[in-house]
Amino acid sequence: MIHSVRWRMFLSFLLVIVVAVGTVAFFVSRAASGEIERYEERTNQLRSERMEALLSGYYAERHEWSGVEPLVEQMGRLYGQRLVLTDAQGTVVADSHGMSMGQRSDFARWRRNISVGSSDTPFGTIFIDPQPAADGSATEEVSALASSINWYLVWGGLLAVAVAGLLTFLLSRRILAPVEALASAARGLGQGDLSRRVEVRSRDEFGELARTFNSMADDLTQAEQLRRNLVADVAHELRTPLSNIRGYLEAMRDGVLKPDSPTLDSIYEETLLLDRIIGDLQELAMVEAGQLTLLRRPDDLADLVKRGVAAVRPAAEAKKLALLVDLPPQPAVADIDPERIGQVLRNLLTNAIAYTPEGGEVSVKLADEGAQVRVSVIDTGPGIPPEDLPYVFERFYRVDKSRSRATGGAGLGLTIAKRLVDFHGGAMEVQSELGKGSRFTFTIPREAPDAAP
Repeated sequence: MIHSVRWRMFLSFLLVIVVAVGTVAFFVSRAASGEIERYEERTNQLRSERMEALLSGYYAERHEWSGVEPLVEQMGRLYGQRLVLTDAQGTVVADSHGMSMGQRSDFARWRRNISVGSSDTPFGTIFIDPQPAADGSATEEVSALASSINWYLVWGGLLAVAVAGLLTFLLSRRILAPVEALASAARGLGQGDLSRRVEVRSRDEFGELARTFNSMADDLTQAEQLRRNLVADVAHELRTPLSNIRGYLEAMRDGVLKPDSPTLDSIYEETLLLDRIIGDLQELAMVEAGQLTLLRRPDDLADLVKRGVAAVRPAAEAKKLALLVDLPPQPAVADIDPERIGQVLRNLLTNAIAYTPEGGEVSVKLADEGAQVRVSVIDTGPGIPPEDLPYVFERFYRVDKSRSRATGGAGLGLTIAKRLVDFHGGAMEVQSELGKGSRFTFTIPREAPDAAP
C-alpha cells in the first residue's frame, strides 16, 4: 500500500500542509509575541510617566516625601507590582509592601527605576520590582494572553492538519479514480478483452488520457480485426489454387486424367498464381513494416510512363482498347525508385485494362505541378459504386465479387500500389462514376522526404 500513488500523494500533500501550517503558526506566534512585548513596553512606559507625574506633583506641593506612603501603596496595588521610593540621598521613604522603610538598600537588581523630578535636581527615585504580584496583575494577564494565543495556534494547526488530511485523502481518491479505471481497462486489454473502454468524465488531462486510451483501443480492435480478416483472406486465396492442384494430382493418381501437356500447363498456372499471391503478400508486408528499401535516383516520369504503356499495349490491343498518353513538353524529373513507381503504374494500367470493356479507352496523363508530379490513369469502364470507393485500396477487396482469380487477381495490386506511393511520401486517390469509368491518381514529390511514412 505504501508504494501506491494514492498513499504517496496523501503523504506528500500532508507533509506540505504540515509544513505550511507549522510555518504560518511559527510566524504568527513570533509576531504575536513581538506585539505583546511592544504592548508591555508601551504600557510600562505609560505607567512610568504616570507615576513620575504623580510623585513629582506630590513633591512639588509639599517639598518633602512625608505622607507619600499611601500614594505608593495605592500605585503598587493598581499596577500589581512592588514599588519602592527613595529620596535624593537613596533612603527608602515609601514601600508599597511596607518593607525597607528608612533603609538604604541596594535595588540595582530591579533594573527598572524612574527618576522623580528634573534630571539636574532629582527629588528621588522609584524602583519597580520585576516580579509581578501574586494577585492577578495585568502582567499575568498579558502572559496568559500570550500563552492562550500559542495554544490556539497549536490546536488550530492540528485541526487544520486533520481537516486538510481528510480532504487530501478524499481528493486523492477522486483524482486517481480515472487512473485506476485506466489501469484496470489496460489490464483487461492486455488480457485480450478488446471491448474495454474508459469513461471520459472531464476535459482535463485525465479526460484527454482517457480519450487517447479509447482511441488506442479502437485502433487495436481494428488492427486485430484486420489481422483476422487477413488470415482468413490469405487462407481463402491460397485454398483455391491448392485445391485445384490437389484435384489435378488426385485425378492423375486415380487415372482419371493423363499427365499430358494441357494438364501440366493447368497445374503450372495454379503454381504461378500461388507464387504471385505469396510474392504480393511478402512485398506488402515489407512495405507496411517499413522494411522495403527504395533505390532512389532522379528519373523522368515521362520515360517511365512510356515504358509502362509499352509493356501493357499488347494486352490493350488484344481487347481492342485505345491506349492514349498525355505528357508535358518538359521532362518531369523526381527523386524516386523507378522500379517501384513503374510497378505502381503497371498495376494501375493492368487494372484499368482488365475492367474496361472491349472497344473502350484507357489514357495516362502526366502533369508537372512544380513541387510534385501527378500521374492519372483513366478508363471508360463500368465505374465503381460509391459504397465501394472507400475500400478499393484494402487488401483482397474486389468490387466485382464474381470475377475469377485468373482474371481479377488476388486483390492486392491496388493495395501494394498505394503503399508504395505512400512509402515515397506521395498520395493516391480514386474518383469514379458509374457507367463512365474511373480515374486513379497518384502524386510523387520531386524531392525525397526526410523519412519514409
